[in-house]
Amino acid sequence: MRGNAVMYGRAAAVMVAAASLAGGAAACSSSSQPGGTTSTFPGAAKPSGTWAEPNGDLANTRDATGSTISSSNVASLREAWSFKLSGPAALGVFSSGSFAAAPVVVGGTVYIQDLDANVYAVSLATGKLDWEYPVNIPEKSGPGPDGVAVADGVVYGDTSTAVFALNAATGKVVWNDTSLLNSGQGSFEIQPAVAGGRVYLASAYGSGPGGGILLALDAATGKELWSFNTVTGGEPAGVQSLGLGSAGAWETPLVGTDGSVTFGVGNPYQSIGQAISHPSRDLYTNSEVNLDAATGKLRWYYQAVPNDFKDWDIQLSPIATTVHGTPAIVGGGKMGDVYAFGASSGALLWKTPVGTHDGTDNDSALLLSHKLSIKLPYTYEPGALGGVLTDMAAADGSVYLATIDLPFTETKLSQVNGLPTQKPTGEIEALNLANGKVEWDTRVPTLPLGAATVSNDLVFTTLYNGVLIALNRATGAIVFQKKLPTSTNSPIAIAGNTIIVPAGGPATTKNTNAVNPQLVAYTVG
Repeated sequence: MRGNAVMYGRAAAVMVAAASLAGGAAACSSSSQPGGTTSTFPGAAKPSGTWAEPNGDLANTRDATGSTISSSNVASLREAWSFKLSGPAALGVFSSGSFAAAPVVVGGTVYIQDLDANVYAVSLATGKLDWEYPVNIPEKSGPGPDGVAVADGVVYGDTSTAVFALNAATGKVVWNDTSLLNSGQGSFEIQPAVAGGRVYLASAYGSGPGGGILLALDAATGKELWSFNTVTGGEPAGVQSLGLGSAGAWETPLVGTDGSVTFGVGNPYQSIGQAISHPSRDLYTNSEVNLDAATGKLRWYYQAVPNDFKDWDIQLSPIATTVHGTPAIVGGGKMGDVYAFGASSGALLWKTPVGTHDGTDNDSALLLSHKLSIKLPYTYEPGALGGVLTDMAAADGSVYLATIDLPFTETKLSQVNGLPTQKPTGEIEALNLANGKVEWDTRVPTLPLGAATVSNDLVFTTLYNGVLIALNRATGAIVFQKKLPTSTNSPIAIAGNTIIVPAGGPATTKNTNAVNPQLVAYTVG
């Protein structure tokens, strides 16, 4: 499951269970056309600024360069406008909500895609809809997170049935390619990266031998330039008898300045029984995979969890940084570990466990070497929704992240992922980039899902129950909280004086009323 994850993926049902435990807000589905209405609020400063990439920059740092928001003015944040969805996304989708992707802000326009794959271009200054690209594919047809990238006046994105390019000013189709979806590699739901005339994306899962695919397209034409299978040797991947697959990539890849592209790859989606009866490393599941950006040739990989049966993706967007002056890549994922690698070699520089761990971290590897006997019921933590579910941030020698603390229990050998049995909580942590040591650790009462985002001396995220929070970067103290109009499970963006929050999380099994999802802009000044 997520990738920024957030609530999307083949294990969406467990998100519904966790949301119920958390007492989250609701959503349901409909079939009318997309669209939206805008409300503006007098007295707020006019929004301005840029968030040019899904994670702010091509290095995926989520550090809001040029932001004016800091501890000195954060208390003055006011709602400037809200763009409320109508049509199918207005009632959301039961398992994943209405939004799971990051907004992109370029040239005074906010671009965002909902989980029915519809794309909206909204004026940053006014919140009014400039254009929309209606797709209207129900979320059940693809797990998300969806999302777009913008480069050279073109918006790039994908749906569960196509990859597309749109004119950024008008929304008119530049090209639309459906041929990749006939490749037997599952649907395409990733928020892509675009650089150097290439669009980098990946299938959300694999539907047969060979797992999923990582690939590059020509940005001008949509023509495939190369592809890379995420499972080697034609091994069957995942629970094929259930029609499910494995080893997709969920979060935006890292386009390096050294001519490489790095993807975080998902799990083999196998049951505990399969991990016992047919143990396998299943390369390149649960791996950081570094490829030549021009050819797709493998440069290096690091497999975090071989023979995984816990849905422990290493799915986060890799971050380009330096460690002791040497180029490095920081990654992590749902196994609750953060890693630093040498950018050119993939050599492990440090590894730090974050969030709650119950001592079962090595069980998949122990099964691989026939050194463990599993007894049911089997409980493990991090569970299938933790530990680091959403993208991290890096700035000034520190890495910032949010974890989910939620154990899962499996009661049958045929079970995949298990289910949560208690209320989820979380933690926001800062790690020293030089050595991986924890600098501070702050607990939060529910799922932190907005992706860690740095603005000057603050780090922001959101809580699933609809709260925007800011922490002091030096101490980890929560110094600001703001109630949002509804629940949220999507990354935020910070552009200049503006924080943009996609609000509209998934339904719960206790409440299926509409939540009126919306894109909200808050400003200072």
